[in-house]
Amino acid sequence: MKIVPVIKSSDLERSIHFYTAVLDFERKWPGYEDQELANGVVDLLRDGAELQLSRHAGDGVFGSVNRVFVDDVDERFETFRARGLDTTKRPESPLHTAPVHQTWGLREFAVTDPDGNQLCFCAPAK
Repeated sequence: MKIVPVIKSSDLERSIHFYTAVLDFERKWPGYEDQELANGVVDLLRDGAELQLSRHAGDGVFGSVNRVFVDDVDERFETFRARGLDTTKRPESPLHTAPVHQTWGLREFAVTDPDGNQLCFCAPAK
């Protein structure tokens, strides 16, 4: 069994750019870009994980949150920063500015996409 989160997008091309250029996802179906845009759903992959971006009315809601467990939160944060992640948009949220140790035993940071959806990257605190 595999669960694939569907992330709502108001502008697929803008979302594709964010998820591929900053978060380093890749297209699952290279060569089918035109069909995906026409159909309104784009499948992306990274390190065995998969997600869908969708512009369809019934697929997801803006502002959703998905947790992504990774091996090294700090390395992932620095990689995303080097790829252009802007950490200044949510100064009121420590999770959006740097990795944080949480009281429940995880080290986490959050990324907000252009539509307000969040991915919270986390790993057990060391």
